[in-house]
Amino acid sequence: MPRIHVCSLDRLHTTVRQTGARDVLTVIKNIDQVITPQGVEEARHLKLDFADIWQPTAGEVMANADHVAEILGFIRRWDRANPLVVHCYAGVSRSTASAYIAACALRPDTSEAEWAERIRLASPTATPNIHIVRLGDSILERGGRMVKAIERIGRGEDCYEGVPFALDIGPPGRPA
Repeated sequence: MPRIHVCSLDRLHTTVRQTGARDVLTVIKNIDQVITPQGVEEARHLKLDFADIWQPTAGEVMANADHVAEILGFIRRWDRANPLVVHCYAGVSRSTASAYIAACALRPDTSEAEWAERIRLASPTATPNIHIVRLGDSILERGGRMVKAIERIGRGEDCYEGVPFALDIGPPGRPA
């Protein structure tokens, strides 16, 4: 079954090796610190450079609609033959928001609330970046449902590094 695995930068290479992933989405600040894992072609590794912030902050790059559009384009090109790994620095906020947006886009037949609950059940530390979720909600025209679902699950447990998790997306050929 196609899966999206979410992890931290520290667990990236191990997660790719253990899962057999051939596609990687990196959402992290200081992108130069990320080395494409062995077995992943450069063309199948999208690297987006932005900070984990919810409001504009001097000297920081904040996620924007173009970033989220790139995420959506990348996940829609994913053939789902092998797992996809999504990571940020800690595996808590940017990566969980990106995985949530991906799941909502790839499987619109599953409610936003159900995807949010699946994330919370899979990882007690997941705290999707609400700004990134708002951007995804707007681009996917979900009328605030994605934001409300994430607000409903609330902030995850405090941690230095998130609990890695996977979302089962379903077989290729489902709505995208």
